[in-house]
Amino acid sequence: MKGGEKMKKILISLMVLAPSMASAQTNLDSWGYNDFSESNIALGSKDLKETIGGVINIILGFLGILTTLIILMGGFKWMTSQGNTEKVDEAKKLIGAGIVGLVIILTAYAVSRFVLSELYAQTVE
Repeated sequence: MKGGEKMKKILISLMVLAPSMASAQTNLDSWGYNDFSESNIALGSKDLKETIGGVINIILGFLGILTTLIILMGGFKWMTSQGNTEKVDEAKKLIGAGIVGLVIILTAYAVSRFVLSELYAQTVE
């Protein structure tokens, strides 16, 4: 019964607040709707190839940070294992997985760098 009463209170408060939230959205100028009609806003001045290359670099950089954190976590587990062989083995597995991930990411970076540079060289001519 308590859950039903709680749900009723939530629904009633949503019904009370819904008209005020709907009326707040009627003024389009306050949300910047007319700001896009001005010509001084540059919404994408980069070339598509540069944008794709930038996105790939950001994703691979994030994955590189993630694998570095996995390696550090494995090292922390190893340092705090206090000689427990199960924890040491688990830490070794984490470090190994992090190194394999890092090798995969570096390989993906090299391949994507080569493909994008060749694509750029072929399309510029």
